[in-house]
Amino acid sequence: MYSNILVPVSFDEGRDVKGALEVAQALAGEGAKITLLHVMEHIPSYAISYMPTEYLLESRKAIDKELADLVEDLPGGHSEVVEGHAGRTVLEWAEKHDVDCIVIASHRPGMQDLLLGSTASMVVRHASCAVHVIR
Repeated sequence: MYSNILVPVSFDEGRDVKGALEVAQALAGEGAKITLLHVMEHIPSYAISYMPTEYLLESRKAIDKELADLVEDLPGGHSEVVEGHAGRTVLEWAEKHDVDCIVIASHRPGMQDLLLGSTASMVVRHASCAVHVIR
């Protein structure tokens, strides 16, 4: 069983967040820590000027609330929101925090993703710990 599990959370359509949480709980050893991590992608400067000034603040508040609701009844669970490129940031966060298992939900891909979503694909290929992909 694992002691430090990371569950990257994307609120995109078609992601099975609840399924990933169930798998994380099943893989967790006694007293395990389960972290739900959401990566807020950077918005290019040319695009941000067209958005309301409070957009990023309100978006982050909504994401924090969603994550808090998800970890409310999750033993050993906590959540974190960070900024960056999704795939790289998940990998760096896992390395920095000594994660021993990543449970990541992947969408039902098109041919352009060659069987996995781009973030899940990057995590599977480059993580230094076990990775479980949920569809």
